[in-house]
Amino acid sequence: MNMLRFDPFFRDIDRLTQQLWGAVPWGTAAQPALVPMDAWRDGEKFVVEFDLPGVLPESLDVNVEHDVLTVRAERPAIDEDRNGVVSERPRGVFSRQVYLGHGLDTDNIHADYVDGVLRLTIPVAEAAKPRKIEVAAGKHQRAINA
Repeated sequence: MNMLRFDPFFRDIDRLTQQLWGAVPWGTAAQPALVPMDAWRDGEKFVVEFDLPGVLPESLDVNVEHDVLTVRAERPAIDEDRNGVVSERPRGVFSRQVYLGHGLDTDNIHADYVDGVLRLTIPVAEAAKPRKIEVAAGKHQRAINA
């Protein structure tokens, strides 16, 4: 059962668009940079990890609306007073949206931010788990696995 809706076509279009339009290594509020992520199922839950090194925990914004999980964060720009020699680390606004399936318990998402990695644990909803249904047939009853 796939609980995260993922379309590689849209991922590839996003990458192609960034290459064609000359994606900058920083994001703005209007055009945030993409946050890299991994997602997998672990038994009765899904785990999603986002790489956000150097982002302060108070700048993280995680919300769910209509089965769409949105993660936004910001790494502030370097002080203009600094006489920088090299500036390769992306700065600005970062964002990622994940389209969730209907069988997840979005009211019980757990979030941890450790060592620059935001980990979200999303349990499978009870209604989406397999269950037995009792069938009555005359005098005899038997269990059927659904």
